[in-house]
Amino acid sequence: MVKLTRIYTRGGDGGQTSLTGGDRVAKDDARIEAYGTVDEANAAIGIVRLTTEGVPDTMLMRIQNDMFDLGADLSTPGEDFTPSEMTLRITDAQVTRLEEEIDALNADLSALTSFVLPGGTPAAAHLHLARTLVRRAERKTITASRTMPINPAAIKYLNRLSDHLFVLSRYLNKKGSGDVLWVPGGNR
Repeated sequence: MVKLTRIYTRGGDGGQTSLTGGDRVAKDDARIEAYGTVDEANAAIGIVRLTTEGVPDTMLMRIQNDMFDLGADLSTPGEDFTPSEMTLRITDAQVTRLEEEIDALNADLSALTSFVLPGGTPAAAHLHLARTLVRRAERKTITASRTMPINPAAIKYLNRLSDHLFVLSRYLNKKGSGDVLWVPGGNR
């Protein structure tokens, strides 16, 4: 259980922050960039949830909790990616759940005949923003993985999550009928 009694610690005033376990790193360390971008995406999903309800909102709430797990995973150095009572790690089961939800949502959608522009309903437009932030988090996580061990399930989770947010945006756009489609060459 987390218990915060003081929000500021002054520990980061010199440009460093602590990882899980206490190691100090620069605030622009690749690992910090990765989980900081996960945090940005989570905030964007919070905005989406202002306009959702029912099953989509339940999915997004679970995803927001997963994203905190993901942040904890990315902030924990080491090569053992097995979750434990003291260590949160993203698991393949979380990736599988996203895949199952994508398949269930996609079953109700018409096939795409063009690329989809961000837009439609407010929820769908905000999901597109969240999706782009997740893609950036994925890129930052892959960059971090070049110089340090990163949980492979975390990278898979981010990849599936961007797909999930795309499909959910279409679902919230009247099951795809409200999608704003790309017109190659625009309206010349």
